[in-house]
Amino acid sequence: MSEKIVEIYTDGACSGNPGPGGWGAVLIYGEHQKEISGGAAETTNNRMELTAVIEALSLLKRPCKIVLTTDSKYVVDSVTKGWVYGWKKRGWKKGDGKPALNSELWEKLLPLLEMHDVNFVWVKGHAGHKYNELCDKMAVAESQKFKK
Repeated sequence: MSEKIVEIYTDGACSGNPGPGGWGAVLIYGEHQKEISGGAAETTNNRMELTAVIEALSLLKRPCKIVLTTDSKYVVDSVTKGWVYGWKKRGWKKGDGKPALNSELWEKLLPLLEMHDVNFVWVKGHAGHKYNELCDKMAVAESQKFKK
């Protein structure tokens, strides 16, 4: 029996950086598709990108094989190039000694990455990718809720 794969698509949006932001995620497993989204009044684009990934992975109740597609170089490179593990080892400091940003979100994400077998795929944003566009639309709609 072949292992089932969960496809996850995520995106974050921010109006001003920092400013009102939103995130969106789509999870696909076989015939099932679930859309989730949320936002914050004062945040950054990278925080929303990370939050989308955390929230999507948090929905999965048991270890899964996942293909996670995002347009966030920050998320993809931080994990696939191992930067985040170095930051954590150095007490959430980057190689130059400056603080690594969003450490509390990375602390939430790392155990989820350990639980699941996650393969990150980067796609160019706003380039017509069906699910990236859907996540972007949800993220922007969430960010609009916080505009004054």
